[in-house]
Amino acid sequence: MFPPFPRDWLPEDHLVCFLLDVTAQIDISPIVEDDGGQPPFHPRMMLVLLLYAYSAGVFSSRRIMQQCATDAAFRIILGEDIPNFRRIAEFLARHLKHLQPLFLEVLVLCREAGLLKVGRLSLDGTKKLRRTRHGTRR
Repeated sequence: MFPPFPRDWLPEDHLVCFLLDVTAQIDISPIVEDDGGQPPFHPRMMLVLLLYAYSAGVFSSRRIMQQCATDAAFRIILGEDIPNFRRIAEFLARHLKHLQPLFLEVLVLCREAGLLKVGRLSLDGTKKLRRTRHGTRR
């Protein structure tokens, strides 16, 4: 038996619950205005999806799509409407310039709530570190 509300599947202090609450309060009008019509998925849902995926260490749009089908936290964000990996990648590419300040705003709110840990966050998906021929990283 499942709980009557999917959000009840996770504890109240889970990061997904926090992200859903926080992103409901931030202004996403630059993304909405940049979409030019009815987007296939709500921009706020896609924002929460990317925020949660990146915080969980899932950066590939294909892996995000896989997690959406199997992970309860991802399902709480999306419900039954799972975006294809192409849609995820297109959303990220189209709105990257708007997502960076929104991600920063959410990170500041996470820090204020005591949820932030030291780490690295990359928005473009490229690997910044590479091995030299001596085995060190640059």
